[in-house]
Amino acid sequence: MHQLTLAEIARGLADKKFSSEELTKVLLARIAQLDPQLNSFISLTEDLALTQAKAADARRANGESGALLGAPIAHKDLFCTQGIRTSCGSKMLDNFKAPYDATVVAKLAAAGAVTLGKTNMDEFAMGSANESSYYGAVKNPWNLEHVPGGSSGGSAAAVAARLLPAATGTDTGGSIRQPAALTNLTGLKPTYGRVSRWGMIAYASSLDQGGPLARTAEDCAILLQGMAGFDPNDSTSIDEPVPDYSASLNGSLQGLRIGVPKEYFSAGLDPRIAELIHNSVKELEKLGAVVKEISLPNMQHAIPAYYVIAPAEASSNLSRFDGVRFGYRCENPVNLIDLYKRSRGEGFGPEVQRRIMVGAYALSAGYYDAYYLKAQKIRRLIKNDFMAAFNEVDIILGPTTPNPAWKLGAKNSDPVAAYLEDVYTITANLAGLPGLSMPAGFVDGLPVGVQLLAPYFQEGRLLNVAHQYQLHTDWHTRTPTGF
Repeated sequence: MHQLTLAEIARGLADKKFSSEELTKVLLARIAQLDPQLNSFISLTEDLALTQAKAADARRANGESGALLGAPIAHKDLFCTQGIRTSCGSKMLDNFKAPYDATVVAKLAAAGAVTLGKTNMDEFAMGSANESSYYGAVKNPWNLEHVPGGSSGGSAAAVAARLLPAATGTDTGGSIRQPAALTNLTGLKPTYGRVSRWGMIAYASSLDQGGPLARTAEDCAILLQGMAGFDPNDSTSIDEPVPDYSASLNGSLQGLRIGVPKEYFSAGLDPRIAELIHNSVKELEKLGAVVKEISLPNMQHAIPAYYVIAPAEASSNLSRFDGVRFGYRCENPVNLIDLYKRSRGEGFGPEVQRRIMVGAYALSAGYYDAYYLKAQKIRRLIKNDFMAAFNEVDIILGPTTPNPAWKLGAKNSDPVAAYLEDVYTITANLAGLPGLSMPAGFVDGLPVGVQLLAPYFQEGRLLNVAHQYQLHTDWHTRTPTGF
């Protein structure tokens, strides 16, 4: 059962081959057996899962149907879940039980999805390796000595190891697409505003977006269908109709215009990954796509702009964690200033502290114009580059990451080296565009992803291209040894 995709589970439940309760028990037992190797979960919700599974079986017995009805999933541990610890991977929120469900959690629960637990993540979603978590690093199931990517590394590792068919993640600078690439999954970051951020603990509010992680584009379509939609509780949610993503999967790629930016193939890209990306292009050409070289001239400025804007927003968002209202509080503070200083110093890990300090500096009176304002201007130039490109092509294709997964601890002493792993993904967040990573092969036994970007609200186009590619390749079907 653990090898079934979401789509196969939906068919199996509809055909009464097994019940949601049976499937849930199998997966909970599998998590208990295998997750100690991976550390992909922070909290398991066995009682809730079995209650939801029984309720889903009853709904099906009463004639209800639906692709997510009875399907087991997990949530990245920054989606608030009522009465359940929502830690954001931090000591600061280790004792926090959310008083309400995030919109994404509520929507998926209403669709009948079964929540198996909350997955591990980089602390406050800050990291590219899932090593900054208060609960310890997550291991990559393809090689337990390597990172799974971050910050949604727990969700990615759990799905890649077949502990469950799909999970939610969030993407601020590549945190769905990068771990998807490093663990051989399909991961989708929707258009900014497509999925509600209400109840999703913020890192950088103008960049964060929730999305699905699964083994196939077909499964991502199913999960995104349950997540997407307008939410009046979220002022950045966009009131745009949500199409039937599964219905568009089988469209022809004949005449599809694919742009390949020349800036993607610079000295920083592993040449073996470059070869796999070119192979993916050839495969799509066989399916009728037309490929042309394009240029994104301001891409070189993306990392410095992102690492000003994101920490600036983080320093503002994380100011609410002060030891007063909720979360971690230091022992025996002598006064209010001591309470603030020690609660934050003891509650936040080093990467979070680093980004808060960078952000506060960039927003300070003497440096706002020189750093933050200039970064926002670069952000506009990057968006303009994409808009010009999409006048010529329908999608943009390139590598998801410049390298395969690195060894645990290899970049801990050099944060900038880890930041550079986001070079291909962060532009989509700065521009608010949808992006998808899909499996494209292996380097030294480690997975590699190819990234697709599309115009605003064209998630269906990305899923269609990825699904057609997956019908003609088998990279996404490979399973890590031992899982």
